[in-house]
Amino acid sequence: MKISVVGTGYVGLVTGACLANLGNDVICVDIDDERISNLRRGVMPFFEPGLREIVETNTAQKRLMFTTDSQLAIENSEIIFIAVGTPSDSDGKADLSAVFQVADDIARFINGYKVVVMKSTVPVGTSHKLKERLKEKMKQKHEFDVVSNPEFLREGEAVQDFMVPDRIVIGADNGKAKETMNSLYKAIERTGRPIFFTDVKTSELIKYASNAMLASRISFMNELSHLCERVGADVKMVARGVGLDNRIGPRFLQAGAGYGGSCFPKDLRALTQIFKEHGCNADMLNAIESVNERQKLSLIPKVKKLVPDLNGKKIAVWGLSFKPKTDDMREAPSITVINELQKLGAVITAFDPVAEQTAKKVVKGVAFSETPLGALENAHALVIATEWDLFRELDKEKMKALMAVPNIIDGRNIYEPEDLKSRGFNYIGVGR
Repeated sequence: MKISVVGTGYVGLVTGACLANLGNDVICVDIDDERISNLRRGVMPFFEPGLREIVETNTAQKRLMFTTDSQLAIENSEIIFIAVGTPSDSDGKADLSAVFQVADDIARFINGYKVVVMKSTVPVGTSHKLKERLKEKMKQKHEFDVVSNPEFLREGEAVQDFMVPDRIVIGADNGKAKETMNSLYKAIERTGRPIFFTDVKTSELIKYASNAMLASRISFMNELSHLCERVGADVKMVARGVGLDNRIGPRFLQAGAGYGGSCFPKDLRALTQIFKEHGCNADMLNAIESVNERQKLSLIPKVKKLVPDLNGKKIAVWGLSFKPKTDDMREAPSITVINELQKLGAVITAFDPVAEQTAKKVVKGVAFSETPLGALENAHALVIATEWDLFRELDKEKMKALMAVPNIIDGRNIYEPEDLKSRGFNYIGVGR
């Protein structure tokens, strides 16, 4: 199929590259000249395992191209994916200005039947508004359909999530659009991993509901972690015991320093606004966000317990991205931790295997180490903010020897308390 993807951010680039990898002819279009120029040279705008190789392969084989020419992309495509950003505005609503700008471009250059696919995360009813806008703006009338196809890509696992999805949700209101989308995705449909057709509004809401559910599980366990600390229970064992119930399952039950990233915070706020606009209470959604923001701050008292006077003390921070396998620092807990420690006079040395360049734009006054052990030299405490695997099996005796005082605040519970304490560390985890 001939496809264009408008927007080469995280979702757009992964979508375009993976669709090309399935044998389609894909044009990725963006208004950012520098980004397009870099992509043509194989320079990725963000870190995502496996993505570079797919982009390079499909670019070399002429199935994937990058351009700033919207007319070229629209005129030469049967299917047009909208994958532009929908950031939160000052009220928490999704800013749809980029989506409607794409709609105006499509209306200007449409030259035949097109399936316009909403890949961006948008409030319920946006696809209908898009359809009406296209009808209004088109100078020459052409047949088209607007389809909702939300993304469920996890940063760090996006290529796998696209190629082997749990489900493919498609909201379509007529048979022609369904047939087109079914043909596009049938190669990756599997038994138990279906193409799930629904109406457009239901599809739009599924995306928000999914992220809100996952965020709620995280916040529930984070809130429970405080009770575990008070009564002497172990939140990791609680999570395991709860997760063994088939009705619940084990995923997203890990207590830690709170969630961040490009999706959960933004989508939860947007869904809250949708509830309010339709006269519905959003008490649970408000609580999920409130618990998460408190959790980001919860590591600070733990640090102060081990280092009462932080003024002038060196604190090492391991992990800066909001989760492993990405360099994304949007709303990362590490930002809150670093800022609060600096307010108390701490001197921060940080390490992250991929997010250092991103971090330099986000946090100020931080020294960066080339290795995790290097960050520990003369440190009065180590704060683990992201659970990168490389931290798990480092030489503990060497870690202890490097530190001025062997204090560890494990914000992701990657170590076992008794093991660290037996080695002479002062150790505090989350909910343990």
